[in-house]
Amino acid sequence: MAMIFLGGSRDIFELPVPAIERVGTIVAAEHGVLIGDAPGADSEMQGLLAGYNYEHVGVFHARAEPRNNLGDWAAYHVPPPAGAKGFAVHAEKDREMANRADFGLMVWDGISPGTCLNVLRLAIIGSPCVVYDTMRGTVGTVHTVADWRAMMRHAGPDTQRDVEARMTADERLALEI
Repeated sequence: MAMIFLGGSRDIFELPVPAIERVGTIVAAEHGVLIGDAPGADSEMQGLLAGYNYEHVGVFHARAEPRNNLGDWAAYHVPPPAGAKGFAVHAEKDREMANRADFGLMVWDGISPGTCLNVLRLAIIGSPCVVYDTMRGTVGTVHTVADWRAMMRHAGPDTQRDVEARMTADERLALEI
């Protein structure tokens, strides 16, 4: 059973039809799903999975309890580093899901730096990620860091700066290789 990291932008409250279909394919193939607890794309995908009564799901969360766990699935608490604030509270759980994943499926609004970083994390370890870019209405698969760089050429300068600011030293190093 392959493990699939599902995620995306918190500002997405309607998934593109091809992403919905892809989630159905994941369910039909009985792959394991790793998903966060955020509102937006995570919750939308959780709703789809719950609608299928799908059982092979793990919800990762940084707070004491998941913000969303719509299928009452196994929950995995990944505590943030001491003193973490803002995006950094949830980054460690995202890294954990990426490290456990064989593949990824991300629904990106063309802006979210967290989604961009999750795609990069998957590329660094060689796990392909299908990216649905709702801003541009495109879909592509990121296999490598070079593919990720190509994806980032479509991001605006603010997004590029935000992504750079949130990277770990290891993630920056991976871009230099």
